[in-house]
Formats: sequence, structure tokens, C-alpha cells
Amino acid sequence: MSFKDKLIKDKVPKHVAIIMDGNGRWAAQFGNERTFGHEHGVDAVRSVVEGAGEIGVEYLTLYAFSTENWSRPKEEVDALMGLFVQAISEETDELLKNNVRLRAIGDISSLPINVQEKFLWSIDKLKSCTGLTLVIAISYSSKWEIIEAVRQIAEQVKLGKIQPSEIDNSLMECYLNTSEMPDPELLIRTSGECRISNFLLWQIAYSELYFTPKLWPDFRKEDLFEAIFDFQNRERRFGKTGQQLIS
Repeated sequence: MSFKDKLIKDKVPKHVAIIMDGNGRWAAQFGNERTFGHEHGVDAVRSVVEGAGEIGVEYLTLYAFSTENWSRPKEEVDALMGLFVQAISEETDELLKNNVRLRAIGDISSLPINVQEKFLWSIDKLKSCTGLTLVIAISYSSKWEIIEAVRQIAEQVKLGKIQPSEIDNSLMECYLNTSEMPDPELLIRTSGECRISNFLLWQIAYSELYFTPKLWPDFRKEDLFEAIFDFQNRERRFGKTGQQLIS
């Protein structure tokens, strides 16, 4: 029986975030360069997007490229940028057919112009879709995002448009890249690494964390269903006691 058949429909998380890790190690297993793993990671993206849509996930955020990744070897970065353009070009029509909307978060202005243009083209083409929202975190890091939000709020305070006493959680969230979406209920990381790597630090304050040893190119929709099945069998207390949730 598939884990999909075990899921409780009403308890499917609205927002799932995934740190897609392990492409390089997967490629090394086959004696290939890291880019070989990145290329095959697209198959995992395709399967997971399809699976998320099937079970009613509303937002799926994928950590594609961090601000720290710019320090990787130039040939790998160039290959990744080319892969992004190729993947968007090849997958947009399929996303449209499946009613998937696309968003990008991160320092988009730091991307090569052709990558920016391709993302904007695809986002515009898919803007009328009403199903799953696929969010690509590219040239993104949570520290960068929080600093940018603080900088914008400080500017508004300087202009007298915001009083310091008005700064609270709700105001801060209005200035984050994810302001128009719910926080992730579930964060998945592949490859066996048990760390967050500067991803959605504000937003995952109460997310459930799920770590799997499976390398990203091997991850498929059934693995997503298994993670969500695990999520549905946890008690989410949000600082309360278990007894409080019962009473």
C-alpha cells in the first residue's frame, strides 16, 4: 500500500518546504561530476511537484540555490544557471497543464539576466493557475532575507511611516519574501544531513523537521508521501502541553 493511501486528507500540510541535498554525492557514486547530479535532480523535482499537487499541498518551496552557493567553483555555478534556464523552459508548459503557479524568492537581482528573464517569463505565463504554488528559493538565504526586511523597516521608521512601537511579528512578516504565504508546517531535508543551512529560519519556528538519508536525485513522490505520513502522526503542541491539546 502506498503511503498516499494512508494519508488523512484533512491533515495534509498546506505548505511543505524541502532542502534538496545530495546531488553531488549522488553523482560521485557514478563517477561523474556534480553537475550530473544536478541534472538528474530535475527528475526528483518533477515527481515531487506532481505528488504535492495530487494530495492537495497548497505551497511547495524548494531550496534551489543559496546565497552561499555563489562561492562554489565557477563552472558548477555556470552549469546550475544554465540548468535553471533549461528546466524552466522545458517544464513551464507541463506546470501550466497541471495548474501550477510559480514564484521565486531570494535576491533575484543577483542572478544572470537570462535567468531573471526566464523566471519572470514563466511566472507571468503561470500567473492565472489556481492549484499548487511552486516556490523556488534561488540566491536565497534566511539571514539575507531578515536583514533586508530590517533594512526596509528601518527606512520606514526613518521616514516616520512606522513607529518603533509598531514593530511586531506581524509587521516583520509583511517584509519577508514569504509574506503572501503561510509558514511551512513541514520541512524536509534529503541526504542525511541534519541541519537547516540558513533556510526559512523565521518561517520554520514551529515547523516539523523530517530528515531522510535518501539523496535528492533518488527522492520521489512516494518519499514525499512517507514524510507527510510521518508528519500526520506527530503531536504539534506549539508550546502547549499535550494535556492542553486534549482538553
